[in-house]
Amino acid sequence: MALPETVSGFTPSPIVYSPSSTHYIYVRPHSGTKKSPQKTLPDGRTLFLVNLPPDATERELVLLFKSYGTVERVIFDLDAVELHHEEQSSDEEMEDVTKVAEGEAGAEDKPRKRRKVAKDETPKVIPLPSSNIRTLRQSGRSAHLIFLDASSLDRAMASASKPRAWPTSSGEPSGISHYMALYDSLRPPLDVVQAHADSTMELYEYELQKTKQKSKFRKGEAIVDEDGFTLVTRGGAYGQTLGGGVGVASKRFQQNGQTKRNRGKKKEAQEKEGFYGFQKAEKQRNKLMELKKGWEEDKAKVEKLKASRRFKPY
Repeated sequence: MALPETVSGFTPSPIVYSPSSTHYIYVRPHSGTKKSPQKTLPDGRTLFLVNLPPDATERELVLLFKSYGTVERVIFDLDAVELHHEEQSSDEEMEDVTKVAEGEAGAEDKPRKRRKVAKDETPKVIPLPSSNIRTLRQSGRSAHLIFLDASSLDRAMASASKPRAWPTSSGEPSGISHYMALYDSLRPPLDVVQAHADSTMELYEYELQKTKQKSKFRKGEAIVDEDGFTLVTRGGAYGQTLGGGVGVASKRFQQNGQTKRNRGKKKEAQEKEGFYGFQKAEKQRNKLMELKKGWEEDKAKVEKLKASRRFKPY
């Protein structure tokens, strides 16, 4: 089945991976609009590519089209939007630099004092080892390929329908080699992981200590207001409001504290009840008296049942 020459304005370009495997990408010259974020891309020398392989890299696209002319750069689909914002921010930065330069030119020349550059003692985080792994994108993504001149774009479009072999980049593995390299990169040696974790914790403790030094009030120190009076703060079970003022306990907290105190009083009363020796002897005597009283009551019941001839123990 023959392929059509154009599909919605795109020219099919066959890419041969093997004698039995062919992939098609679709190309056309880029034409930007004023409302699109890709308007910063130059017209006349930009090639728009659709249905790229998911593991395609910038280097492989450059190798694929370098026979038609010099490729200036390759911008993948989402990167084109970021490019527009970067150029806008760079223009704003240039305006700010121009204003600052004009202001300095109008000011009087004054001798500048040399500032002492403080030595940076911030701990450095030891990074984990990185490997050269290609970025996998979703299937069907697009890219913009910018040539150095317009004649290169014309040659690329003239030969777009001819089959071409997909170039392979030895620096970035593909296929099963990519997943093997990804597996190794996700499992670095334990000593490297330990060094990375230690350096990260060291940086965290350094930043935490730096934050504590900036605090105006410190724990254990008196808090003095602007007039020189020492502020009274509440401590103990209700907590301490470090930084001024008296902390007020919530109603629920007060109820829980009252319940705990009542439980403590009951426990204390129970412990004092059997503290002395005479209290223990009196308690045992009362227990014996109750047992004897109960035995006498049971005996009277048995005699009553015998008298009524209803007593049948067996």
